[in-house]
Amino acid sequence: MKIGEAFRRTTNAFRYALSPKFEESLRGKIKGEVFMTLRDAKTGEVTDHRHNIVVLDASILIARLMKDNAEPPNGVFCLAVGTGNMSWNPMTPPAPTNTQRALYSELARKTFANTQFINASGIPVSIPTNVVDFTTTFAESEAVGPLVEMGLLGGNVSSNLSVRNPVSPPNGSYDPTVDLTQYETMVNYLTFPVVNKPATSSLTVVWRLTF
Repeated sequence: MKIGEAFRRTTNAFRYALSPKFEESLRGKIKGEVFMTLRDAKTGEVTDHRHNIVVLDASILIARLMKDNAEPPNGVFCLAVGTGNMSWNPMTPPAPTNTQRALYSELARKTFANTQFINASGIPVSIPTNVVDFTTTFAESEAVGPLVEMGLLGGNVSSNLSVRNPVSPPNGSYDPTVDLTQYETMVNYLTFPVVNKPATSSLTVVWRLTF
């Protein structure tokens, strides 16, 4: 199943009348969890589980998906990882906020190796549910560096992963009048104490969205 199609199908949970409280209700309903596994052939593996934040732009992307089956071109398309703001203490980066619109310092991005509907018991199923796992694996030579931030990107993100078109600035006073059809859209964002990924390890990230 294509990623955009999977994302569109899960948004069926939001088929109710839009109201002034739509954005607030939507953000309260979506939940994100991230499972990171760093694997090294010699030292074994380290797994981390964290909750992330749904950013404000996510509600605009979902509204676009609900309105039109052709625009935007993508739901959730790829995972981006980065080294964060240069002023941060990498061991204690600030907590994410819902006004985030891009990574501060992107190191790499990659499309998903797999997208899968999950049932209430956490088991992959073939029928649509309100839970989707997005799985990405960065190989040994990819995303090498001190990682402290990551986010899901979609909307008008380019299929050429070397092309990046984020909203600028990455964070600050939120401007809802920005035309997101001109930019890639961040859906979820996470900061975490530094994960140093060497060139001898692979990193697998499972990003679970519950709608």
